[in-house]
This record gives sequence, C-alpha cells and structure tokens, in this order.
Amino acid sequence: MTDSPYRIVILGGGTAGWMAAAGLARLLPAADYDITLIESDAIGTVGVGEATLPHIKDFNDMLGLDEAEFMRATMASFKIGIEFVGWGRAGERYIHPFGTFGERWAGADFQHHHARARLAGSDTRSLQAYSFAVAAGRAAAFEHPGEDPASIRSAYAYAYHFDAGLYARHLRQWATARGVRRMEGQVVDVARDGESGDVAALTLESGAEVAGDLFVDCSGFRSLLLGQTLGVPWRDWSEWLPCDRALALACEGTAPLIPLTRCTAQRGGWTWRIPLQHRTGNGHVFASGFCSEEEAERTLRGAIDGAARGEPRLLRFQAGRRGAGWAGNVAAIGLSSGFLEPLESTSIFLIQAAVTDLAALMPRRGDKVDARLRAEFNRLFEIHYDRTRDFIVLHYAANAREGEPLWDHLRHMTLPDSLAHKIALYRESAIAPDYALGLFSRDSWLSVFEGQGIVPRACSPLAERLPLPELQRRLDELAERIAINAAEMTPLADYIAGTCAAEGVVLPGMASAA
Repeated sequence: MTDSPYRIVILGGGTAGWMAAAGLARLLPAADYDITLIESDAIGTVGVGEATLPHIKDFNDMLGLDEAEFMRATMASFKIGIEFVGWGRAGERYIHPFGTFGERWAGADFQHHHARARLAGSDTRSLQAYSFAVAAGRAAAFEHPGEDPASIRSAYAYAYHFDAGLYARHLRQWATARGVRRMEGQVVDVARDGESGDVAALTLESGAEVAGDLFVDCSGFRSLLLGQTLGVPWRDWSEWLPCDRALALACEGTAPLIPLTRCTAQRGGWTWRIPLQHRTGNGHVFASGFCSEEEAERTLRGAIDGAARGEPRLLRFQAGRRGAGWAGNVAAIGLSSGFLEPLESTSIFLIQAAVTDLAALMPRRGDKVDARLRAEFNRLFEIHYDRTRDFIVLHYAANAREGEPLWDHLRHMTLPDSLAHKIALYRESAIAPDYALGLFSRDSWLSVFEGQGIVPRACSPLAERLPLPELQRRLDELAERIAINAAEMTPLADYIAGTCAAEGVVLPGMASAA
C-alpha cells in the first residue's frame, strides 16, 4: 500500500460539485484522501433546484451544519410538502405531504382501513384529511416536529426551499475550511491511461495538470468525463417524459408564505412556485413538441403572483440517465449522470444519494477501483433513478385533463412495466410500494394514487378485523385531532422570523408587517 493519499478530483462546482466535496471530506479519513475541486467562474450552473426533500436535512446534519445559520445563509424557508394543482381535473388539487397518512390499526396499513370505509360508504373524506402535514400546509403553518412519537405533531418531516447558488457557496466555505483544494480554471484536455483507458489527468487552460486516482464528474449536462471521454451512453426517457424545456423567473414574494412547493399543470407542461425568504422562484417546464417558447413565457408570466425580477432564463434538457453512473475511474454525480424534471424536487436527493453511495464504496488508499464496487454503485444508481422516474411518470399517466394534446398523449402512453405493475397492484388491493431502497415511501405513492383518482377496488382482509363502527369512530377522532392541532400551529412567516430569518429580510405574511 502506498503512503500517498488517494487522489479524488471533482470536475465542476455548483450544488453537485460542492455537495460531493463536502460529503466526501466529511465521510472519508482526511489522512487517506486528497480532494481537489476544479471549477470555473466563467461556466454557469443550472442552479434552479431550490426545492428539496427531507433527506437534505440528513445531509446537513451529517456535515454538522447549524440549521439556523444555514437557513440565513441560503435564504431558506421550511417545506412540508408539494401541492399539485390541476393534475387530475381542472381546479382539483392535492398535497404530497412529508409525513404519514393515518395510523396502523389491527395489523393493516392505514390505506386499507380508509379503502374499507370508503367502499362501505361510511366515510366520504379523502385520504388528505388524515395527514397532519397536509393540514399544516393548507394553514400556511409550521413548527418543528414534536419529539413524542405518540403525538400527531410528530407525524411529519420537513425539507427546505433555498437558493441553490447560496447553498453551493455555503458548502464551498465549509469544504475548503476542511482541506478541500479549489482550483479555478477550465479543462482543455483529458489525458487517459494507455493501457486501462482510465482518466489519468486533466489539463487546465493555464497549463496546470491535475492528476488523480478517481475522478468525479460534476460537469453538468456536458458530462465531459463520463459521457464525452468514456462514452457511456445516454438512455432517453422522453417517450414517458416529453418535457424538454424550462423557463425560470424569480419574482417578489407574496403573502402568505407557505411551506409548500406548488406545481400547477398547464396546457403545455406545468409551472412551479417555490417561496424563499427573499423572493419566490418560478418556472415553466414544457414540451417543445406541444408548446412554443413564446406560449410558455406567456403562461409563466401569467402564473407568477409578484413583480418579476429580471427576464426568464431558458433551459434545454432531455429526461433520462447514463447507462452507468460509474465507469472506469470516473463516477458522475448530478446532471452529468442523468436528469429528471423537478416535479418532485428530486435533483438534490439524487446528488446526495450518489455522494453517500460513492463514499461507502470508495477504494482504499493504494487500491485500484474494484469492479465489484463499481457494479454496486451502478446497481444503486439505477434503483434511485428508475424508481424516481416511475414516480414522476405516474403524475402524467394519471392525469384527467381531457382535450389537451400533451395530456391526452400522456394519459394513453405505454407505461414502463414496473410502473404499470404498481398501479395495477394498488387498484386491485390497496397495496402501495414500500421499498427499503428508493426515494419515495408508501405514503408518497398514496398521495399521488389517491390525489389523481386511482382508488382501490378492495382492501386487505386484515383491515376487516376491526368492526366497521369502531373503524369509523377512529377515523372521525383522527380527522378531528389533526384539524385541531393544525389550527394551533404558528404561521410559517412568524416562525421563521423568530428562529432563522436572514438579516434585513422582510418576510411576506409576517404578522408584524404592515
């Protein structure tokens, strides 16, 4: 074994690069690994991924970030779910909450009890009535979850809305203070080993040569190392996800400040709304085959609810992923490995998963990359992307927007076999996916199934162990308990003002604002 540290070279900054740098610096022994990140201020980053999932809190906690300090530095707000407007029929809305639906009774998951009561005609409430996070979101309220597992106020998790550029800057400061070396410059040449074909070194425009043992490709859509240099093919998913453009536009914040990302279906795609402390992020994801850029901009401008800041920025993309996330001695993280539209705020989670998987499978100092480590990384990479793809496609496939070409096409498309099985299983027996691996929990799948009209025809026999009158009594009591507790929650703007507001920021919806 060599005495020299194992050299990790990260190409690209932004959210992906600096999450990789910070995560690897935190998880790997500093004496055994040398981490260098190359980025150029002349190359912009996509940087519209401002909505996250609860997993980001685990990442920040792993780094030891102080939550209030992080939120002030990134203009962050709290988030407890995603609201979908018009994805069923026009005007209909539902929330994908970061929390559980109901409670488990008599050995059966809650959706079986809800299905039984609905089929018996004794309960007419939607599944949404049995989520505390849904009730709090609709009340524009937030408090940190309680610590008593028996309390309804502990039955949810939370994430953040933040400025992705400020988050990358925050992580950069954290990582460079802990030994990560940053180099400014653009890569003009990639040298490869004559025998193995592995990447040996990167040459910068300054003439500097940066050699490494493992290269992490965070170069964005260019995929300079994994895609262009090693030729790992792209798997196109546009047959299921035809949206290929996005316009992004910030606006002034408006009251009330809500703990929800909002995704509203439009004729040619959908618009997002992400409220931060200092502004609201907006965008329109659309399919160029069904919607022109001019129409998309008109739709976006009509959707924003505050004064626009600047002009819309156009992004072009294609849904899909690379055939592998790690080839040779190059592991790709972020857009260089794949892209899924931000409908369910998944981009930062996919970065986080790749960083933690790479750290766990990192070769030891002095070792070559073992093919089995690479294969395991790629197995996990495929699981994360493919199951996330199915979840996003579900929203489109289950739409009820008749008479609109894009939505008619999506409703009648041939689904991935894996997704068709999930839908059929739930429709026939109320069984929802519940994976040990994969991003979305059973409750996440339930929110979309039920929110977009996929309801079960039967329930588990286990649910029938509870007498129907007793079941209805429990349902009534649970719905009432949720409503009462949600009404007692603090308005989100007031809660942020008292805990983590950035200096000088006037929050929309503050009780003290006049």
